[in-house]
Amino acid sequence: MKIEKLTENKIRVIINLEDLKNNNMDFNTIMEKPIESQKLFLEMLLRAEKEVGFYTEGCKLLVEAFSSSDGFFVFTITKYIDKSAKPQHKVKVTPKKKIKNPNPQSTNSIYQFSSFEEFCDFCTNVNNRSNIDFRKLSRQISLYFYKDLYYLTLSNINTKCENINTFYSILSEFATLVSHSETFKTKLSEHGKVLIKRNAIELGIKYFVA
Repeated sequence: MKIEKLTENKIRVIINLEDLKNNNMDFNTIMEKPIESQKLFLEMLLRAEKEVGFYTEGCKLLVEAFSSSDGFFVFTITKYIDKSAKPQHKVKVTPKKKIKNPNPQSTNSIYQFSSFEEFCDFCTNVNNRSNIDFRKLSRQISLYFYKDLYYLTLSNINTKCENINTFYSILSEFATLVSHSETFKTKLSEHGKVLIKRNAIELGIKYFVA
């Protein structure tokens, strides 16, 4: 089990098949029977507290999980302070499965971020963990703001671009795939506000990554 601190409120936990076998579990158990998988989550939280100072008492947790192509399971845990919550020893979490890229051959994709901070966190991580030429990856990468959410649009994607699977893996940790449709992109153009028209990831890294 490997734990990485992404921000003060977010960590990534990477586990392998041996970790799951030691807990008599598999990925389907985690996704379909969250009560049975609580022991594993509590173990993650205890180790995160000791190793990276990630304290969760009095917080609500969002746990997102997906399997990588190289056989690892990745959990992203985000905490939200709940002032009304009473201290408790048990933490109830509901995993939400994220789809990395249902159609890897699609040349257009739109991903949704819940906040601008999540977009910046993505830029930080993709900059640190990959060596991707974004201009070769997609002819146009834009960032839109629409109905209190942020949307990253990728057009004319080069599906054979080097490290594209790594790119999607990192992106799925911070954003949710919402569409491959040009129609939705048109809707964003007409009704949303364009924040970065071109080279959104490169500019995000340039101006918002410390």
